[in-house]
Amino acid sequence: MVNRIIVGAHYGLKDWLTQRISAVIIAAYSLVLLALVLTRSPLVQEGWKALFAPQWFRVFTLLFLLSVFWHAWVGMRDIVMDYVQPIAIKLTVEVLIALALVVYAVWAVRILWG
Repeated sequence: MVNRIIVGAHYGLKDWLTQRISAVIIAAYSLVLLALVLTRSPLVQEGWKALFAPQWFRVFTLLFLLSVFWHAWVGMRDIVMDYVQPIAIKLTVEVLIALALVVYAVWAVRILWG
């Protein structure tokens, strides 16, 4: 018999919701971007600049990227928690993943508003 210790109510619900909400944002952005690309072809560099010129699209792009990073964090953290056994290696890998995602987020802001 497996003795499961539950540490609190709704254990895992927050991560499940995070994955679902971020997936909806990613899908919505992908559809909007696809529609814009299909209606504005041929898209050359000037077209890409014009596409990202409006403030609303830059904010939507940042929301998309932050959703991708958060989605990646939850997924990678779960993989590390399940498959990496030594606690020191587990913590090191998690910190490296978190740092990489923060660097990517800062880089995205610099690209969008730089």
